[in-house]
Amino acid sequence: MPNKKNLMFWSLEILIVATLIWVCMKINFVFQPVAAFFSTLFIPVIISGFLYYMLLPLVKLLMKVKIGKFKINRTGAVAIVFIAVFAIIAMSIAFLLPKIIVQVENLITKSPTYVSQLEKNFQHFLKYDSRSSWLKDIDLQSYLNRFEGSGSEMIAKFMKSLTNSLGSIISAITNITVTVLTVPFMLFYMLKDGYKLMPSILKFVPRKRTAQVEAMLQDMSNTLSKYISGQAIECIFVGICTAIGYGLAGVPYALLTGIFAGATNIIPYIGPYIGLVPALILSLTDSFNTAVMAIIVCIIVQQIDGNLIYPNVIGKSVDIHPLTIILLLLVAGKIAGLLGIILCIPFYAIIKVIVKHVREVIILENESSDEAKIEK
Repeated sequence: MPNKKNLMFWSLEILIVATLIWVCMKINFVFQPVAAFFSTLFIPVIISGFLYYMLLPLVKLLMKVKIGKFKINRTGAVAIVFIAVFAIIAMSIAFLLPKIIVQVENLITKSPTYVSQLEKNFQHFLKYDSRSSWLKDIDLQSYLNRFEGSGSEMIAKFMKSLTNSLGSIISAITNITVTVLTVPFMLFYMLKDGYKLMPSILKFVPRKRTAQVEAMLQDMSNTLSKYISGQAIECIFVGICTAIGYGLAGVPYALLTGIFAGATNIIPYIGPYIGLVPALILSLTDSFNTAVMAIIVCIIVQQIDGNLIYPNVIGKSVDIHPLTIILLLLVAGKIAGLLGIILCIPFYAIIKVIVKHVREVIILENESSDEAKIEK
């Protein structure tokens, strides 16, 4: 009889869930405005959150500064950080942006020349290296012609799609403008009033669980702050050192390839290799020795980063096995593309923190229940 009751109960539960799903599918127009609302806020909130955790350590550091009886309050610290960030952005735009634009224009203009030079260097390598006889069977010219043809077709299709989707372009520009305008305001109030969020959350938590939930939230916040600020420091370090190293090694477009290497360094393990590819291709248009120097620069910078920068700025805040990281990157990239690759590691770190604290709560409850049984 109890089995029949359980069967009836679960059958009814499944029927109710299926009915709810069917009803929601039929009235999905009701949820479209809600989905549009959250999709509009998603990118600004994510960007503001990253910048919040990146700049929060600076705000806390400034709040500790005391000059006599004068002490910087939180609003003053946030204002100083904002002024410094905007000054850095303005200087970067004034000094770096013109050079980057010039290098991009030159790269686009001289692309056919670089392809031709790459072919000549490859043929020269085949001619004088007897060990690479198996490579001589490769018809490089046909591949290059196919690449040039497909490149031209892609450019033509891209230009045609631009003309046919003017509305989408205007929408994208509008979204970017809204994001640029809203992120500074959101970031300012997150830095100014972010400390009020935890007490507000704890009001809805049972009193006996307040300490445990507070410890979990604090641990999550510290993990995110250390990871994001550490990643920012890593990317800046790798970008600057790689650009300088490429410049000294004679790699073409050292500034552009250095910035690309710094940006891709946000992807763990595989990011440095992705960042090396453009510099390697451009170096091969110059000489084989330049390509070797580019590889040496990449190895030196990554060794300094892995042995000096990473352990000190991130440390064990994200203690994840390399195999787990690679699997996470593969799955997240398949599900959500580049955004998933960037967000999967901090998201996994948060899940780890939650699981750790929940496990501790369960262990404590089991121990207390065992003690109560022994006392009885």
